[in-house]
Amino acid sequence: MESVRGGASRRNREERGWLRGAPPPRWVRVLPVLLLVAVAGATLVTPHARDLGFLLGAIPPLAVLSYGPLATAVLGVGVIVALNVPATHLNRPGNTDLLTIVFVAALSVFVSYVRSRRDAQLDTERAIGEAVQRAVMPPLPKRVGSVGCAGFYRAAQNGTLVGGDFFDVRDGPYGVRAVMGDVQGHGLAAVATVVSLLGAFREAVLDQPDLEAVAARMDRRLAVDSTGVRHGELFATGVLLEFSSDGRAVRVVACGHPVPVLLHERHAVELTIASGPPLGLGLVGVDPPKEVTVPLAPGDRLFLASDGVWEARDAGRAFYPLPGRLAALTGTASAELPEVVWADLARRRYEVRDDVTMLVLTPEPRAA
Repeated sequence: MESVRGGASRRNREERGWLRGAPPPRWVRVLPVLLLVAVAGATLVTPHARDLGFLLGAIPPLAVLSYGPLATAVLGVGVIVALNVPATHLNRPGNTDLLTIVFVAALSVFVSYVRSRRDAQLDTERAIGEAVQRAVMPPLPKRVGSVGCAGFYRAAQNGTLVGGDFFDVRDGPYGVRAVMGDVQGHGLAAVATVVSLLGAFREAVLDQPDLEAVAARMDRRLAVDSTGVRHGELFATGVLLEFSSDGRAVRVVACGHPVPVLLHERHAVELTIASGPPLGLGLVGVDPPKEVTVPLAPGDRLFLASDGVWEARDAGRAFYPLPGRLAALTGTASAELPEVVWADLARRRYEVRDDVTMLVLTPEPRAA
């Protein structure tokens, strides 16, 4: 039963991708050929099947969906030949019907040519966009320093790899530091702000001695970007982490973002941290967020998620109980946990309206 559901879901994903401009499913590609063979074969078997000849007129338009102009022209010629071969009993169409088929076939070749040019242009633009977006947020390595990493990202806007959420894990002179954030808005409009924040974080990791200073650097970056811009009120929520050199503690600074969930043995506990103001409002330097140190035991993991997970709602408008579900999923390996939570959201029919970002960090304590 599980394999049947998996196969059906794969077919559904293929059909949805085709509607968004991806290659059509296999059954759509073979449909014109099957239709031509079926009609011609039926008419060869019995003369009573000649009433099916009207189906041949649908073959050239169907070919446009899957084939280029050359293959569409070949199928169009095949239709005309089938109409005029005496053995098929379709060799007596009226002049008007034959001219109509010829016109439809010629028009289908032209439409196929235009579609092929458009698809080639879209493929080029998609490749460029993916290269740029992956440069903004490169794939997360499985390990940074002594910390294991597993990330998950799904942008709310279809066709994009980067939206308003971001995360990164970097090793520096002050230890392994991680960040997760959510900028104002989502989709491509938020990518520029994501680039600024990630750049500020990556620089601050190298020269700022504490997390509060890193948060202040990111806050200043957004404040500078907003200067002189009409309605340029840029802000972002964020949470910063720094692991101690022995992996037995983590320091956390929260700026308006959901705090991490600590996975300890078979328990999942949301950390108690007083959150500071969001980044970009210029308040971090005035009232800096307080850094909190959390001790870690061997095997402890930290699970970070964006609003897209915390604020997912079911049919009764209830929020997704993330800590409770994580407690039930503590036996899942770190590398698989984000995908399992995403599948759990779908299985329980929770509606997700924002970018979804998850990050699992697994420090390995070093021997004293």
